[in-house]
Amino acid sequence: MKILHLYHDIMNLYGEYANVSALERMLEKSGVKFTTDRLTLFDNADLGDYDFIYIGSGTEKNQKLVLQDFKKYKDFLVEYINSGKVILMTGNSFEMLGKTITDSDGKVFDGLGIYDFTVTEQNKRRITGDIVYTSDILTKPIVGFVNKCSEIKGIENHLFTVKHGLGDYENAKAEGLKDKNLFATHVTGPIMIKNPHFLEYIALQISKNTTQILREGYFRAALTEFVSMEETSKKELGGIKHRLITASQNPLLHIMKQLRNLQIHLVSNHLDSSTH
Repeated sequence: MKILHLYHDIMNLYGEYANVSALERMLEKSGVKFTTDRLTLFDNADLGDYDFIYIGSGTEKNQKLVLQDFKKYKDFLVEYINSGKVILMTGNSFEMLGKTITDSDGKVFDGLGIYDFTVTEQNKRRITGDIVYTSDILTKPIVGFVNKCSEIKGIENHLFTVKHGLGDYENAKAEGLKDKNLFATHVTGPIMIKNPHFLEYIALQISKNTTQILREGYFRAALTEFVSMEETSKKELGGIKHRLITASQNPLLHIMKQLRNLQIHLVSNHLDSSTH
């Protein structure tokens, strides 16, 4: 698995790097092999090489610097989104995907134009506050913090429904953007630290593309279940039923029994598509 943390050093307000760190820790605990590339301005990346891309929040000034560099990825980004691969953009980074960004002085910056929404920065005050959102893709609410100076109008496919706090603009009842496996929100916190269920959901979407996480996870779960079954049978099932398990010639049970007897610790081995 390959992870890209894009503009890691310049779009990194509010400790947003921790979103990537949280995913990395989860993958490590799952025994999944991965590499993380951290690229910035003037670097060049082949987006198609990656299974997950993350861009965090930056100052308004840094956002405009990144915007000019980010435009070189437009066509590749559209292809990436349409392929169903996973992207998470937090804070004001996803504002760059729209048609225009108008700053507090009235200067208009052209966005990537992938979506039709427009962004207008306020010159009077920042908009801050705690939030509670819900989403059709999640069974639990999202909590976090929003700190922005912009209003967004024209998003068609929202990621979240506002239950408490700020939306795309004042009194808006929706927030963020979702398109296939592009997830974009102003929520910081970082969002995947404060909301482990969202981290799990993102990991699951990545795994649907790579299949590695699920395949290895299922195998580990099966081994754990076998160990539990064996221990329980010794204590509760008695001789005959216990021997039905331990004397089985089923090859999968035999492999699991050997792993159990040898006390082998499963490490991260890539289980390719031929694994059964």
